[in-house]
Amino acid sequence: MRIHPGRAAVGVALAAVLVVVPATGAAAGVAPAGGDRRLLEQAADDLTGLGVTGVQGIAADGRRTSTARSGVADIRTGAPVPHDGYFRMGSNTKTFAAVILLQLVAERRLSLEDSVDRWLPGVVSGNGNDGRQVTVRQLLQHTSGIYNYTNDLAGLNSAEEYLEHRFEHLDPEELVAIAMKHEPVFAPGTSWDYSNTNYILVGMIIERLTGKAWASVVRERITRPLGLSRTYSPGDVPTLPRPHAKGYQQFEPGGPLLDTTLLNVSWGWAAGDLVTTPSDLVRFWQALQSGRLLAPRQMAEMHRTVPAEAFEDVWPGVRYGLGVMWIPTSCGGYWSHGGDVPGTSTVDGVTGDGRRAVVLAISTRFAGDEEALAVYHRADQAVADILC
Repeated sequence: MRIHPGRAAVGVALAAVLVVVPATGAAAGVAPAGGDRRLLEQAADDLTGLGVTGVQGIAADGRRTSTARSGVADIRTGAPVPHDGYFRMGSNTKTFAAVILLQLVAERRLSLEDSVDRWLPGVVSGNGNDGRQVTVRQLLQHTSGIYNYTNDLAGLNSAEEYLEHRFEHLDPEELVAIAMKHEPVFAPGTSWDYSNTNYILVGMIIERLTGKAWASVVRERITRPLGLSRTYSPGDVPTLPRPHAKGYQQFEPGGPLLDTTLLNVSWGWAAGDLVTTPSDLVRFWQALQSGRLLAPRQMAEMHRTVPAEAFEDVWPGVRYGLGVMWIPTSCGGYWSHGGDVPGTSTVDGVTGDGRRAVVLAISTRFAGDEEALAVYHRADQAVADILC
């Protein structure tokens, strides 16, 4: 998920994608021996120098990988960050959901131009919302205008809320109902705005079409075929498997870091509930971009982008496809989709051919604008440098 408690200046900026920084590393297509590892190690150390408790990084070039870690997994014990530890990927989950829906399109189970109401009759309704006017494509591309339910979600805005709500279960229907209390942000197809509600509806359509639970569909269509044995939907389980670094959330600028590792992420579901490891996630991105998950026609649909208008002031030129972002850099650009849950951020990117990919798992999220943006800038600079 992309959430940012109470920070007006960068709340939108942290709502969907990561900060764009021109590449400053090796020339495009040239990586000196050991260059990826050096860039990863420097970035990880820089991030912990900014106050992040722990960082895991991996860069893949074909089958060759480089890894780095910095900081601690637990600020109480000082235990080091694990090698290839589990973490919550947040909104990278949306890319998984988009892949599955596009696979169903390829199987002619539905069309991207179908209305939401065709598959979920009456679910998007009230307060000016009309599922007959919203298409599946608009859900995937965040052009539906449907309100983002996480803006109203209890448990994300203070330490007290987190402690009160961290074990609660929320059904997809409840999440959509939160959004339906609001009028649309704009008429469908007329603008762009990031909304987690879109992907809750995508997950509901996937379950309706397959007759199977979200967790089972992810396993059958993506993780099992790719051998991603450590990527899964946790359901209501609030713990992470070992090894993992604890996640720490700062809820007020300058305030203490709270351990937010225990968390029921049913509220994220198909928009942001998946657990993974750096090695699994980098393999997913390589597989996707190399054509192992989607046929060429569906890959082309995924890559049909529109301006991410709500972010133009922050990231000029950034565009959104179907579950993926196009991030421009001085050497061209790369595909990406970051993710945040309380205490954890994911920063990643992959080249167009899928050969090179980078994942950074960051186990601290700050509330102050300056501190938060410094972390995102440095992490994204590392991704751009390595991919270039």
